Amino acid sequence: MGSGLETADEETQTGPSWQNGCYPTSPTFGIVCSEHVGVVGKGLEGGQLVSRKWLKAFCVPATWMSKSWSCFGYPLSIFFIVVNEFCERFSYYGMRALLVLYFRNFIGWDDNLSTAIYHTFVALCYLTPILGALIADSWLGKFKTIVSLSIVYTIGQVVTAISSINDLTDHNHDGTPDNLPTHVALSMIGLALIALGTGGIKPCVSAFGGDQFEEGQEKQRNRFFSIFYLSINAGSFLSTIITPILRVQQCGIHSKQACYPLAFGVPAALMAVSLIVFVIGSSMYKKFKPQGNIMGKVAKCIGFALTNRFRHRSSKFPKREHWLDWAREKYDERLISQIKMVTRVMFLYIPLPMFWALFDQQGAFEIQPDQMQTANAILIIVMVPVVDAVVYPLIAKCGFNFTSLKKMTVGMFLASMAFVAAAIVQVEIDKTLPVFPKGNEVQIKVLNIGNSNMTIYFPEKTETIGQMSQTDGFLTFQANKLGSISISSTGSSNATVVHDFEQGQRHTLLVWAPNQYRVVNDGLNQKPEKGENGIRFVNAFNDVISLTSSGKVYENVTRNNASEYQFFSSGKKNFTFSAADISQHCKLSFETTKLEYGSAYTYVIQRTNDCPEFKEFEDISPNTVNMALQIPQYFLLTCGEVVFSITGLEFSYSQAPSNMKSVLQAGWLLTVAFGNIIVLIVAGAARFNEQWAEYVLFAALLLVVCIIFAIMAQFYTYVNPAEIEAQFDEEERKKYLENRNPYSMEPDSQTKM
Repeated sequence: MGSGLETADEETQTGPSWQNGCYPTSPTFGIVCSEHVGVVGKGLEGGQLVSRKWLKAFCVPATWMSKSWSCFGYPLSIFFIVVNEFCERFSYYGMRALLVLYFRNFIGWDDNLSTAIYHTFVALCYLTPILGALIADSWLGKFKTIVSLSIVYTIGQVVTAISSINDLTDHNHDGTPDNLPTHVALSMIGLALIALGTGGIKPCVSAFGGDQFEEGQEKQRNRFFSIFYLSINAGSFLSTIITPILRVQQCGIHSKQACYPLAFGVPAALMAVSLIVFVIGSSMYKKFKPQGNIMGKVAKCIGFALTNRFRHRSSKFPKREHWLDWAREKYDERLISQIKMVTRVMFLYIPLPMFWALFDQQGAFEIQPDQMQTANAILIIVMVPVVDAVVYPLIAKCGFNFTSLKKMTVGMFLASMAFVAAAIVQVEIDKTLPVFPKGNEVQIKVLNIGNSNMTIYFPEKTETIGQMSQTDGFLTFQANKLGSISISSTGSSNATVVHDFEQGQRHTLLVWAPNQYRVVNDGLNQKPEKGENGIRFVNAFNDVISLTSSGKVYENVTRNNASEYQFFSSGKKNFTFSAADISQHCKLSFETTKLEYGSAYTYVIQRTNDCPEFKEFEDISPNTVNMALQIPQYFLLTCGEVVFSITGLEFSYSQAPSNMKSVLQAGWLLTVAFGNIIVLIVAGAARFNEQWAEYVLFAALLLVVCIIFAIMAQFYTYVNPAEIEAQFDEEERKKYLENRNPYSMEPDSQTKM
């Protein structure tokens, strides 16, 4: 025995079986197995050889121990995982940014159906993580689960891209698909595969990344989760900028239209790149094999504990420290301890769906032009390294024990304060908002497009309006007191306006002669959303006209009539004019003034020397509150998200037993799913008349959730699952040595000396 490596019989010799390469590390950590070591190492104590049965019972294969590549103290393998996540998130968010437009413009669904299908898809993406976690922890392992479901994911992206090819069914080459059900079926199949793929890999990738770190690398592992979250936001930020640009390109074989195949195809290609990058790093990964149907064991253990506790509910039976301890009669301490770890964390998650439900209301922030829509993603990219490399180290130097749960509590508080800041900004915005009619009111504006002055007689008010001009804003009347309105001009008798004005609406009274008028329902009873600007046209050209700009068409605007509003982003806009009877020398395009944010304009087109002339009238003033006032709320919201979300990922990983890492990550993601479900349920609930009051309510509710979570966190005891499992390994090793002679290979074989 003392001469180095010994020859072993069938039970101990090397070979292709899974235990090949098991060797002892230390009495504390027991035996480590690696198929790359090549021989069975020397014994537990004093150079003893061990049997295959012992190895099967107590060794966990760790095929990753062949080489450990590192860079700056981090496993090189995480580079592939981070790049994989960046590409996958680019793929997902790029595709998702187009869905509603695709449903509405290509398939032809209305807004309600398009939005409903979109939200159903998003909900599925957050409900499928539990399925992926079960597959990873109980069957395939994280690596194989990620690869398998990434293939499904890629196929789904490709199918979705194919569904958007117009020429697939455009047999008559008229630019529209002839068989919409085919496109609908393909798109639904593609989205179902995407939901399964993205949801299934979501809990596995973060947990798999955490697996790459050794004991003692907690700092590096925590920083990995920050980098991981940064890659998520970088991918989503770039994709939401790039894919809309791809969509507006014109493509097609027989006809040209918005290029959805390209816009969906690029995310599909990025998903393929994501899969390839992940597989390339295969040889560097630590890969832990799953330990059977762990969730089945967990469910049975919990069920037995509850049943056994109910059977022994009488006071004559002594109480046990924890309700799961009632499973001791049937299940081992290791499994019970692991379930305790998971249930303690899941209990902490109970208030989190409400946090996510309220957090998602950030979309209600008013006045969000394109620049502010991207502010959150940009701030996250900036703040993640700042918080991780500057803020946390400074807090640590101050001697404050800033634990994970304290970080999450602070994140909730910051999000609450973001809504307070939003309420303050909203109060300032409300001071500048135009007054819109209430339910029992009618608002009227008069626009004189004639060639003479007009006098309008309202109840208790008279307005004289010059040619090609309008009243100074909208006049407000009680609907039941409006009475009659009459029009007159010099040398003409009065004409009475006959119209049933709709309550709660704004109207424009177009006048070009005392007895010639038209009442137009504006259909715009609020500021344009997302900082856009409304533009409509009034035709005083005496011919049917059409106008186009940025792909939007005002078609066949009839004489002395107004078009509906269409909405544009800020900046100057160019319009092209067309009419049947127009001189060749006329300028057929015009440029608007520079549009700001949240405004609305009416452009009157009149005939001057047989050519169109455009005159601008302001219907709603642009926003006057400085956009910079919104920065504090976005900053607070971003800081809250960074502190809360990243910490939640690392906390879920660090407190989970080794065989349930993905399951607990899925539990974390489910809190987001349930939060979205809460939003859908209460979406139809009554809202406040004042937006600032709604923000104050959100802030108060978030603060209540924050306080509840902080109280729950006070009673939580942090654990080190690896140490606890190592203690169980040591105890089981000692029991084995006490109950069995380690030199004995019975009953199957004996060691050859």
